[in-house]
Amino acid sequence: MDKKIRLLQVIPRLDIGGAETGCIDIAKFTTNKNCYSAILCSGGEQIKNIDQTKIKIFIFPVHSKNPLLILFNVFLILFIVLFYKITIIHVRSRAPAWSCYFVSKLTNVRLISTFHGTYNFNNFLKKFYNSIMLRGNAVIAGSKFIFDHIKKNYNYSKQLFIVSRGIDVNYFDPKNLKIEESSKVRNRWNISMNDFLILLPGRLTFWKGQMFFLRTLLLLKQENLLQNISAVIIGHDQGRVKYKESLLNFIKKNNLENNVKIISNEPFMPSAYNACDLVLSASVESEAFGRVAVEAQAMAKPIIASNIGGSIETVIDGQTGWLFESSNEKNLANLIINISKKDKNSLKEFGVKGRKNVISNYTVDQMCSKTLEIYKSLV
Repeated sequence: MDKKIRLLQVIPRLDIGGAETGCIDIAKFTTNKNCYSAILCSGGEQIKNIDQTKIKIFIFPVHSKNPLLILFNVFLILFIVLFYKITIIHVRSRAPAWSCYFVSKLTNVRLISTFHGTYNFNNFLKKFYNSIMLRGNAVIAGSKFIFDHIKKNYNYSKQLFIVSRGIDVNYFDPKNLKIEESSKVRNRWNISMNDFLILLPGRLTFWKGQMFFLRTLLLLKQENLLQNISAVIIGHDQGRVKYKESLLNFIKKNNLENNVKIISNEPFMPSAYNACDLVLSASVESEAFGRVAVEAQAMAKPIIASNIGGSIETVIDGQTGWLFESSNEKNLANLIINISKKDKNSLKEFGVKGRKNVISNYTVDQMCSKTLEIYKSLV
């Protein structure tokens, strides 16, 4: 136990996502190490999964980019820090990072940030706004890709750590007793057990590559190569109704209804992974880490991922999966056909190597232990 560590994590919302899951994982881990742990957010559906007798939850509008609310949040966070004797503030987004920065300066409480993305910038003001993530006492990069991005684009000389995100390898485990049989899941989706099934998980947004994938399937259909190949896209639109409609319209217009389905939510993702033959991460923009590629490998499923961003690190090309040329429909189409023709034992070998890769490098315990060591070094 380290009594000096009294942790406040600040994140816009606790909805479904990699940053949000990591935040909760850290909160649970530090609590189990007898540290005080609290989260400040504006709400979110994952709050119901948190034991609030162990982890303190504060709900205020820290998601807002409104300058007045950012200023108001300075006083709010200042009160929390002083009243609850916080010694570490860990912030995970730019807008609340501005509030946390001033609190850190006023109280001398250590401030650490996690750089969760590339935070695109096209002018000086946007770059200055992004730079708040680098103004604390230390920065965590979720992958070597993000580490290199920071070094390349920002003049940063303070403590910069690489802590790869981790997943729960007991939850994402093909031997998990809670996993439904593949036949039951496929029946629910109305997909034959004889079909080669491709799964594309991820929230519905253009850069995740759902439309790119549909164009790839259309290319295969036009070449009469979609026999016995089915696909399921799982993801919530999170308010992007027009984008979801565009996907559904594309499917209908090109008569792909028998080949691909869009499912808004699957209650137990390990069952979804278990039911497929191949997992796809089709992002057309660089992901900071890319949880799908890691979750798929943990479930002993071969993965195809675009050759940009964090996937270059997490997928061992030709051993645990394959990397395709980003935004190259023909390259992806050829890979899909070649993989669909492989025998099942060959695909199982990819899956076995994939799970070993995740257990060696991308577990929750590894991520949390490294983060806790950083906290200790700061206090």
